[in-house]
Amino acid sequence: MFFLRLQGAQDELTLSVAGKKSAGLAKSGRDARSGAGQGSARSLAWGSRTPSLSSSDELVFFVNGRKVVEKKPDPEVTLLFYLRRVLRLTGTKFTCGEGGCGACTVMVSRYSATNKEIRHYPVTACLVPICSLHGAVTTVEGVGSIRTRVHPVQERLAKCHGTQCGFCSPGMVTIYTLLRNHPDPTPEQVTEALGGNLWHCTGYRPILESGKTFRVEPTVCRVKASGKCRLEEEEEKETGSVHAQEKMCAKLYDKDEFQPLDSSQEPILPPELIRMAEDPDKRRLTSGERTTWLAPVTLPDLLELRADYPQAPLIMGKTTLGPNIKLKGEFHPVFISPVGLPELYLLTSEDGACAECRASVLWARGVTERCMAQDPPWRDREWKDGPEGNSAAAARVTIGAGHSLAQLSDTLWSIVSEQPTKKTETCRALLKHLRTLAGAQIRNMATLGGHVAIRATISDLNPILAAGKVTIHLISKEGAQIPLDRAFLEGSPGASLKPAEIVLSVSTPYSTQCQFMSGLWQAQQQENSMAIVNAGMSMWFEDSTSTIRDLQMFYGSVGPTVVSTSRTCRQLVGRQWDDQMLSEACHGVLDEIHLPPGAPVGQVGFQRTLLLSLLFKFHLRVRRGLSRLVSGKLPDIPEQYASALEDFPIVTPQGVQMFQCVDPRQPPQDPVGHPVMHQAALKHATREAVFVDDMPPVGQELFLAVVTSTRAHAKIISIDTAEALALPGVVAVMAAEDVPGENHHQGKIFYAQSGVICVGQIVCTVAADTYAHAREAAKKVKIAYEDVEPRITTIEQALEHNSFLSPERKMEQGNVEQAFKHVDQIIEGEVHVEGQEHFYMEMQTILAVPREEDKEMVLHLGTQFPTHVQEFVAAALNIPRSKITCHMRRAGGAFGGKVTKPGLLGAFAAVATNKTGHPIRFVLERGDDMLITAGRHPLLGRHKIGFMKSGLIKAADVEFYMNSGCTPDESGLVLEYIVLKSENAYYILNFWCRGRACKTNLPSNMAFRGFGFPQATVVVEAYMTAVTSHCDLLPEEVRETNMYKRTSQTAYKQRFNPEPRCWKECLERSSFHARKAAEDFNRQSRWKKRGLAVVPMKDAIGVPIAYYHQAAALVHIYLDGSVLLTHGGCELGQGLHTKMIQVASRELGVPMSYIHLSETSTVTVPNAIFTAGSMGTDINGKAMQNACQTLMARLQPVIRRNPKGKWEEWIKKAFEESISLSATGYFRGYQTNMDWDKEQGDAFPYYVYGAACAEVNIDCLSGTHKLLRANIFMDAAFSINTAVGIRQIEGAFAQGMGLYTTEELKYSPEGVLYSRGTNDYEIPTVTEIPEEFRVTLARSRNPVAICSSKSLGKAGMFLGFSVLLAITDAMAAARRDTRLSPATPEWIRMSCVDQFTDTIPRDDPSTFTPWSICVS
Repeated sequence: MFFLRLQGAQDELTLSVAGKKSAGLAKSGRDARSGAGQGSARSLAWGSRTPSLSSSDELVFFVNGRKVVEKKPDPEVTLLFYLRRVLRLTGTKFTCGEGGCGACTVMVSRYSATNKEIRHYPVTACLVPICSLHGAVTTVEGVGSIRTRVHPVQERLAKCHGTQCGFCSPGMVTIYTLLRNHPDPTPEQVTEALGGNLWHCTGYRPILESGKTFRVEPTVCRVKASGKCRLEEEEEKETGSVHAQEKMCAKLYDKDEFQPLDSSQEPILPPELIRMAEDPDKRRLTSGERTTWLAPVTLPDLLELRADYPQAPLIMGKTTLGPNIKLKGEFHPVFISPVGLPELYLLTSEDGACAECRASVLWARGVTERCMAQDPPWRDREWKDGPEGNSAAAARVTIGAGHSLAQLSDTLWSIVSEQPTKKTETCRALLKHLRTLAGAQIRNMATLGGHVAIRATISDLNPILAAGKVTIHLISKEGAQIPLDRAFLEGSPGASLKPAEIVLSVSTPYSTQCQFMSGLWQAQQQENSMAIVNAGMSMWFEDSTSTIRDLQMFYGSVGPTVVSTSRTCRQLVGRQWDDQMLSEACHGVLDEIHLPPGAPVGQVGFQRTLLLSLLFKFHLRVRRGLSRLVSGKLPDIPEQYASALEDFPIVTPQGVQMFQCVDPRQPPQDPVGHPVMHQAALKHATREAVFVDDMPPVGQELFLAVVTSTRAHAKIISIDTAEALALPGVVAVMAAEDVPGENHHQGKIFYAQSGVICVGQIVCTVAADTYAHAREAAKKVKIAYEDVEPRITTIEQALEHNSFLSPERKMEQGNVEQAFKHVDQIIEGEVHVEGQEHFYMEMQTILAVPREEDKEMVLHLGTQFPTHVQEFVAAALNIPRSKITCHMRRAGGAFGGKVTKPGLLGAFAAVATNKTGHPIRFVLERGDDMLITAGRHPLLGRHKIGFMKSGLIKAADVEFYMNSGCTPDESGLVLEYIVLKSENAYYILNFWCRGRACKTNLPSNMAFRGFGFPQATVVVEAYMTAVTSHCDLLPEEVRETNMYKRTSQTAYKQRFNPEPRCWKECLERSSFHARKAAEDFNRQSRWKKRGLAVVPMKDAIGVPIAYYHQAAALVHIYLDGSVLLTHGGCELGQGLHTKMIQVASRELGVPMSYIHLSETSTVTVPNAIFTAGSMGTDINGKAMQNACQTLMARLQPVIRRNPKGKWEEWIKKAFEESISLSATGYFRGYQTNMDWDKEQGDAFPYYVYGAACAEVNIDCLSGTHKLLRANIFMDAAFSINTAVGIRQIEGAFAQGMGLYTTEELKYSPEGVLYSRGTNDYEIPTVTEIPEEFRVTLARSRNPVAICSSKSLGKAGMFLGFSVLLAITDAMAAARRDTRLSPATPEWIRMSCVDQFTDTIPRDDPSTFTPWSICVS
């Protein structure tokens, strides 16, 4: 018997994480960043013997063409860890650790000895155990590099402006893999390939565009008589005729610069791998101390191993076992991996063959057991022919259990294309779900057999397979086959897999003429999203009638297992398929599927409604099908109902970007105003941009793990660290008593001491030689608590207990009380806006290194505020700031989340470094990051509005309450922003606004892109919408009536000159007034509705505190003429460094290629202010300009004497004349102010204007929405870099769209955050962005800012609200509550009141504790 045994070392930590959709995949592995750790406290029962190996062979695979020979591969080590920590290939990033983001994507290439083909496919390295590798791995480093050759896919990603922070850019390996398989990909293939990647900065459009450039044929739609796409024609029209005084451009890059893709130049698969795959002797043995990996070579080997180790998990994929190992402490000493066994990849298609023939086919590949037909191995289960059961001789397709879901999809496509439609109902239902199930990476790893065997309730395929009467073929020493039915899915003892049994294949019967089959589902998003409810439904009817012969309905995600409504189905057999039957079916389903009101996920009402809505969709499909099959005998469904039959299609987005061309009189070497590529874009795409955790290990460095509070408000009775300290590798545990300086600083608490005030507060930290050891030890720290009342989690509770963090902020103009007496109507309302997670791709990361002298310390980190980190570290260590150096090269996204929290986390790293004397590497995992750092402030807004019949608002009384969490953080400044920006673009003569920051027992919320403006304006637009409905006017009319129209004063008495251009152009050029098409659509469609909305924006840049605007820069000119820039701003992906180089290039008159900008440091520029609020370019640009002008003033005498000289000559001469070639630049800052006592001030230096129009379709039955079009018009003044500006607007819009639609943070009543990863929190994916995405930058003047520009980094965030307004327009009067954010599928569906929402039972809130609560 030949099999592979790979055993691992005791000291490796397992990273076992669930893949997206739990798609039958369960990859083992230790943490992606570390390799050592302790076993679990619990192990499972095992078979008759334990593996004992005396010798070991090596594991051989290839990485980027280089042969890797691992003497003792550990089954618990993931490929991601091995790449980053062993091979030092750090381009593959650790982000989510659960396969949901795509940042760790690599390409795996394998040779099939069976069909003599090489297969390239993408996988997420965080889920792949290295022991499963027997092929070639290509990482981003192997695709191309600046030092050797940049690959076309990397070049185009960079030149199409598809990178921002660059942290997730290595995920473009998905596109590279697509090109290896399809050198001429269709746009649809590009979109599908990107479905498993999250890119939170860009808004996806430029990334898609870069992939579509590889299409040889034109990608435009030839729908006009001219042969041009509508978008293309409109682009030409706009660039040529709009604004005769302005020349508009729409070209952000030059395709002629792209190097061609030459597939013949791609690396070949190493011949050694081909020989290994064809070698019949595959025995390789390795031994270790902790775990054993068994890889059988033949099917008999597999059966014997399964008999010997019946409890050992089979590893084909591994997304289910992973969470159990990581979260539940399971320990499996043996893993069996049958990957590669040809019997698991069989594929047969039969047309009614007998059981003996079918058995011979199934066993034709070398299985030595007896034919099942000769000695039938059937379980003692009822087995029927026809639609009531599975006939052994039925026509069917049999697919091996080893097929990945991607291979399954390919197989089904082949079957569907070859077989008549009537035979492929089940196949087509499966195909529809496979397109959106997880991402491409997970679909290439998960297997059909694993998906079936785990019987997960969230499975999108199992309900379909069960409804289609699929048969599972099992193999063991006895052999068996069982139906995939209710008993199997619900885990009935007689129907479950026996310990020694293995799923060999799955047989799917072909459908018949008298059968209808559907797979239905609803999730938070269209793709790569966990199902809220899914279903498989199948109906057989008597020939030429509508009489039900058999009915199968299975639902998933509504209980611990997939459930069958078998009782209801039996009762309906023999009935006519009509509306009366539907009514009885709905009641039967509700009776049979019990969803307790406090069930997990907290969407019980929505799930109950979906049970009926999905059934109704199936009912309509069958009705239409029957009417066509039994022509003239049965009526068709009403045409208005037909829209319910189809899901929203996945369409590849396209767009147009418009901006004013650079003045032709501008010197050609001046880069300002041009769409210049991000200065690090190529480094992003090739992974040569180094982030903090990419830095090489520092000698004797330790890893830090946190111990966080599990109570929201409690006293700490005791902390027991003895067991943690006794574990191997643990060096120290740090707590409050180990802080040599302040444990409380600026209102923030470092280590909890006597008590805790939120779940997630750090109580202590553990330092160990590996992160695995540190994390295991952190779990062993025992903390005893005593709860303290009150525990405040919501704003309502804070108001009840008068719990606030800061004084009230208020402003008033006019006489509101008097004005209410002279209006036509008064309305009052309340709006709740929930929070939002930053979800930056690079987690909070700090590397603290002690210096040997003078207690100095150096910190490398990704932050928006190095000065703040320096301050907090100095306070914690009780040493001067001058001894703390912070280096910040770049951050992998921030969005406000890295302003203040890095200071707190930096203090923890510094205290650990101080105590241990070792360098400390501190990287938060995604779950810990989300728990500890919190995010956007939830907001409660209350309003009282007095208005006239014309829609003119005469009086507004508005109050805001925000959930700030347990400490102030930046809540005071966020509150001021909310109050100051509470007008949006509207002038209300009598306006009174006030706000309070509520103190609760949640982690402290902090700055977020928009800084309160996106929440506050929801309240404003909510009462504008309410006025609209009361006046029976169009929404845009009411908004325009109330806008600023002339130079006026704001409510805080600052002079304001409005710019209505963006609003007018948005209405005109988005064809907003052409509503007839939407109105016609809505009249003709009962179950899908279309909505349009336009929203204006008046945002302000800067802060009302003058010294927050100061900035400094340092410029060195070297004797070769090269220039080095340094400034106090931080590069977060927003292109700050790029624009600084552009400014310096203009001021110095040298090409950008002469200029280098390395990093931000507290050594070069001290006391720098934070990079936030879109101020980075403004203030640092002014400082940079000042430094460059100083240098040019010094050089003028030299230049005047030799005006035709070269730059290098001038610099050499200046040096010879002892002229300093180094200068500091300084900007004192905008002199803003705000006197809150007087409620007036010049709070902001200038304003940014914009408008957005959105058009959406909604599905009233499911709650899904589809964004058809978005038009954004933004006042950019004179954009320094149009490509960066447009990219920022698109990214902000997508992030705002997420806030207002799909992103939900869920908390338990006890204050525990549930949403801690990609499976629990869903940011927009590539399929969520507009099908048509248009951005226009309008030109104006802004003399107060650098280069007459305006900052656009956060301005687009609120414009995502246009999507929510369009959704409400589509729902129209069906909306029945005022919680406008986010417009999730649940909110949309439950607001579209119909017979199904009226049918579901209602639970008395006083009788149960909800699973989750709203904290706003």
